[in-house]
Amino acid sequence: MTGSTPDLSAEWRERARRFAEREVKPRALSIDREDRVPESLVRALARERFAGLGVPESWDGVGGDTRSTVAVLEELAYGSAAVAVLLAVHLSVCAAPILEHGTDTQRERFLRPLARGERIGAFGLTEPGAGSDTARIATRYVRGSDGFVLHGTKMFTSNAVSAGVILVFATSDPKLGNRGISAFIVPPGTAGFSVAQRMDKLGLRGSETTELVLDDVRLPADALLGEEGTGLRIALGALAGGRVGIASCALGVARAAFEEMRRSVRRVDAEWKRPLLARAYAELSAARALVERAAARKDAGVPFVQEASVAKLVASRAAVSIASAGVDVAGFEGVRTGAAPERLLRDARVFPIVEGTTEIQELILARSLLRGEPGPSL
Repeated sequence: MTGSTPDLSAEWRERARRFAEREVKPRALSIDREDRVPESLVRALARERFAGLGVPESWDGVGGDTRSTVAVLEELAYGSAAVAVLLAVHLSVCAAPILEHGTDTQRERFLRPLARGERIGAFGLTEPGAGSDTARIATRYVRGSDGFVLHGTKMFTSNAVSAGVILVFATSDPKLGNRGISAFIVPPGTAGFSVAQRMDKLGLRGSETTELVLDDVRLPADALLGEEGTGLRIALGALAGGRVGIASCALGVARAAFEEMRRSVRRVDAEWKRPLLARAYAELSAARALVERAAARKDAGVPFVQEASVAKLVASRAAVSIASAGVDVAGFEGVRTGAAPERLLRDARVFPIVEGTTEIQELILARSLLRGEPGPSL
């Protein structure tokens, strides 16, 4: 008789839950107020081996499937959204593309330290004049005899201040549109590379969001990730996986807001508060099911872009809805600066924007449905 396959995601969830209770939740308020995740906490994430999730042991990772990763991200976000987003960006849109598209030399140099947590990963795609429209990327690259030269500006780049590895996307010629875009691995210490400013945000405070300047940054030939002209495919693949991760972060915030609401209802059991709690539970349950579905499809190796967009769309809306209702239920205590409901609402409000806005997710879904791709229940 064959035994059942152990559920690794349950083991990782319990590990992350203990870590979040011990290391993350006690620091959530100070992370928000100081707008910084302490280096000691980043090192603790590395010691727990969370930075190596999804990376094979042969490259110094810990393996683990997408379900394990989203479980960890949810538990971390339950403690602090900023900590979870830091890890989500590191795993989904930096380490994963290098694992999938990198050469063994690139994996040796960059993936191993990322998987060990010795370096943090970042992702530079968005630009001042090209938010969700990648065809309008203006950052240019020129190929020379000994490598590439990059020049341009990136906006809203997460983790860039602390990053040891950044993926940057540039075009050889804007007239080529998406066909001219390539991906490059840029070590932050490279001459001409700088972080121009760090944004002071409404929510997800502690998660670095910055402007990058590339002033004739010279890179060797082996800085190219994949082949020339495949940058858009690399970026979109990374973002699809990233949306599953960000959806799980939104789910963690939604769950934290729900628990705060439940405590408030128990404390002052006004009749009008009970339906709000019930609605919040329904929204939370729907979001969880969609996140788990997207993760399961990714693990199965079948198309999951549609499911990732649905999960991100619904989970981010649930986070905002539940956190907003939580403030209503808590009353004046909930709007006090530093109160958990107030902080959770600010964090929740950012999720419909990051990793593709709500409107972009709706466009992705509409296009796929109009092409005749079946919906989840069809």
